[in-house]
Amino acid sequence: MKTFFTIIFSLLLLLMNSCYYTETADLLIHNAKIYTVNENFDVFEAMAIKDGKIIDIGPNNELKNRYESKEIIDAQLKSIYPGFIDAHCHFLWYGNTFNEVDLVGTKSWEEVLDKVEAFSKNNKSEWIVGRGWDQNDWADKEFPTNQELNKRFPTTPILLTRIDFHAAIVSKTALQIAGINSNTTVEGGVIRMEANEPTGVLIDKAISLVSDKIPKMSKEQMIFALNKAQEMCFAKGLTSVADAFLENEMVHVIDSMQKSGELKMNIYGMLAPSEANRKEFLEVGPYITEKLNIHAFKFFADGALGSRGAKLLDPYHDDANNTGLSTLDSLDFLADLRLMYEKGFQVNTHCIGDGANREVLNAYGEILKGTNDRRWRIEHAQILNPEDFEKFRAYTIIPSVQPTHATSDMPWAHERLGEERMKNAYAYKKLLAMNGIIALGTDFPIEDIDPLKTLYAATVRKDGSGEPEEGFQTENALSREEALRGMTIWAAMANFEDTLRGSLEKNKVADFIILDKDLMKIEESKILQTQVLSTYVDGVVVYKNK
Repeated sequence: MKTFFTIIFSLLLLLMNSCYYTETADLLIHNAKIYTVNENFDVFEAMAIKDGKIIDIGPNNELKNRYESKEIIDAQLKSIYPGFIDAHCHFLWYGNTFNEVDLVGTKSWEEVLDKVEAFSKNNKSEWIVGRGWDQNDWADKEFPTNQELNKRFPTTPILLTRIDFHAAIVSKTALQIAGINSNTTVEGGVIRMEANEPTGVLIDKAISLVSDKIPKMSKEQMIFALNKAQEMCFAKGLTSVADAFLENEMVHVIDSMQKSGELKMNIYGMLAPSEANRKEFLEVGPYITEKLNIHAFKFFADGALGSRGAKLLDPYHDDANNTGLSTLDSLDFLADLRLMYEKGFQVNTHCIGDGANREVLNAYGEILKGTNDRRWRIEHAQILNPEDFEKFRAYTIIPSVQPTHATSDMPWAHERLGEERMKNAYAYKKLLAMNGIIALGTDFPIEDIDPLKTLYAATVRKDGSGEPEEGFQTENALSREEALRGMTIWAAMANFEDTLRGSLEKNKVADFIILDKDLMKIEESKILQTQVLSTYVDGVVVYKNK
């Protein structure tokens, strides 16, 4: 009799359990603090995932009662956010920097030379390539010459690029290979001279005279670079990036690796306006797969502030005979804008100086006419004339900015611009007010890849060492919610992907991160101490903190 009742009880329990769960999931996360970053900025406790997408999100008990799951994670009250999106970076080139001399943080030209010499001992390539020096960090803030470089490397072609990629110093051998001499000129660039001889310092388009002579990355080198960049980005909670200048072969390598499953990073691609890219993509329009979105062309309107190549309306405060460099042909640019508009491509233009910003905003306005949903972007939007802010609103233009540029530039930006122009430089809050959207990125490898540094610089307006104590131009600081939106849903909107990712909502891809601290609540001093515990792409863990 006892056995009979045991059997009946077991059957009833089985029946109850079968009624208890109404749906199945691949992954159920509960006991969490999930920042959805949806329209209302809702915070929930549990999330169910199936086939790489979010199928439900809500209270703990409701989801635990509704779903039977293959995997269940108790988040132990940890904070969960949408996977971070870098709205402007150089993903592939960042990966390739692991094959180059790392000159970031060097404190003198002598230290640069020593690092190059150490690297050369194991270098197997004909050329030596390095990146990351910044003369503004040195006691002597003037550009060096290649005199000492030539003494140490009399026969080696060398290209050492400044931190912003807008200036470089090259060896005498590299100059000879490029055919650069005292009579060489280049439109949109500068070859610095002393005693009517090249010093080795090249600015903006002059750099390409040498860089074009360096053998292109092989497919194998690209694969290494992409895998390395992916590894580093996943560890920082980045699940999607906008690569801000892709050559044609790069696009095809990325596409092939994603389709094979080797490359899991989601990539929004801005095409270089090369002949190969124009021929292929303008014929068919944007190219979109589950992981790759080729939807934009990228142009450059000027150089960088640090190398005095940013195009200003008035001369530099510390160089009265210089207004910077314009790298656009106005008539050609307008023709390109018309073509991109007709073919359905977004246009994203690098604009640092107020002169470049005005030129491009006015050109955009001629094509866009008024409000629209074309989502054309100004990349950097670093220095603006007060009269030009409203043009972002008038033509629905998205500002795409990099908050760590502000904290990197702040020690010397006043010298370049003077007090009056600084009032409208790095003005993120003012830019946000135009259309209620601002996309945030890093421009890595120009800046560090860590998105937590983006959040910190945007909200606290201090550098990684906590300086300045009172913050830098704090009137233009973003709130933490605004900064998080800029790194997630607004970045996704700028990439035409807001219906797919950028927030944790039903039917969106399950790209999310688990952190050990609550970025919305912790003291500002602890933001940069926050650790990524795990990173998920399409509902599958791609990084786990050891």
